[in-house]
Amino acid sequence: MKTAKILLKRSALGLSLGLALAVCSNAVMSKDDEVNLDKLGSFKRTDSAPMKSVTQGGQYAENLKKVLQQIKLPDGFKIELFAIVPNARGMAVSRNTATVWTGTLKSTVYSVNDRDMDNVADTVEEFSPSVKFDLPAGACYSPDGFLFIVERNRVMMFPAAEYFQHGSDTVAVAIVKQGDLIPPDEESYNHTARACVIGPDNRIYITLGQPFNVQPPEKIDLYRKVGIGGIVSFDRDGKDRKVVATGIRNSSGLAFNPKDGSLWFTDNQVDGMGDETPPGELNKIPVVSGKLRHGLWYGAPYYGGGEVRTDEYKGQTIPKELTDIYVKPQVEMIAHAADLGMMFYTGKMFPAKYQNAIFNAQHGSWNAVKPRGARVMVTYLDDKGNAVKTEPFAEGWMNAEGAYMGRPVDVKQYVDGSILVSDDKAGAIYRIYYQGK
Repeated sequence: MKTAKILLKRSALGLSLGLALAVCSNAVMSKDDEVNLDKLGSFKRTDSAPMKSVTQGGQYAENLKKVLQQIKLPDGFKIELFAIVPNARGMAVSRNTATVWTGTLKSTVYSVNDRDMDNVADTVEEFSPSVKFDLPAGACYSPDGFLFIVERNRVMMFPAAEYFQHGSDTVAVAIVKQGDLIPPDEESYNHTARACVIGPDNRIYITLGQPFNVQPPEKIDLYRKVGIGGIVSFDRDGKDRKVVATGIRNSSGLAFNPKDGSLWFTDNQVDGMGDETPPGELNKIPVVSGKLRHGLWYGAPYYGGGEVRTDEYKGQTIPKELTDIYVKPQVEMIAHAADLGMMFYTGKMFPAKYQNAIFNAQHGSWNAVKPRGARVMVTYLDDKGNAVKTEPFAEGWMNAEGAYMGRPVDVKQYVDGSILVSDDKAGAIYRIYYQGK
């Protein structure tokens, strides 16, 4: 026991030192970044390093194409390599040039362009390298051409991003400044992959994962107040912050149902309770009297997934103030498949059965003894807008030994009605299209 305590203290000390170094590093980065943002906002050059390009094609691309030959799809569907994009995470597709803006959990955002429109990207370039990004995983695009990138603790807006994507300097505005998305003391290296979407009310909606496996009691009030472990929204200028929903452990995908305006999101559930429990979730925030209902609670930290109680809170009575606003998942996914990015299908390419269906990516487990996930799921809704059936749509990114050959992260509709799937393990984007009758 004494040895264990010593090791624990050493571990805590190492973590403290690491976090201290990280804070110092971020402070320097933020100061330099502020100078660049001031220049960019005044249309001045920054003399930053030139954009770097990612080589397309070659042997690596050929190897990825071999992996794709193993992917199982419904009859009439095909999958092809669209682009090589290192660490590809959240995507946003622009309206005019069909640029695919791709975030990462590193320090780079990429602009991916199919310039000759043959459904294979010709160029993949660093986007706006004069901005010092910090885990820019979330990307969303407004109907009128504004790109939003959500980082660990900042929200960037890029007006006319399509126009300014060809050079290192890009008009850039921090609509939520560094340190204002969450309290700086709550910055973490865990559960920092934000997702965002522009709502029918023209507001930006953002997921804020809470950093713990199960958040401790002393964090509950703070997290509910600021929306950590929940979804928040802002006006597009970053003002009028609202906490939309809480009780969400770690969501990395959300989308509005275009038919009724409800907001859906995925949620990753508690680890360490066994391979087959608790389930992952696909959730819905309903519309009441024409407006998205705010203030609902989705179970964390009392529930670990579905209605499986967490070990940490199992013996506690859930406060009535929460049970009164509790919402069960629309779909319970298999445990630890890590459901991430999602979208509603509105294109004309796919058969009619897929119209307004939800496609979502299952990233795969990091610790399950029996591997699972690494696929794209599809969920069908009934006439009332509720989920009625979920099934695999694209699967096969695991080999016979259970090793991941790819790990899907996000799913977005492309301009021709096909769908794009990002993969942060392979560092790629795939295109799934329909050529059946």
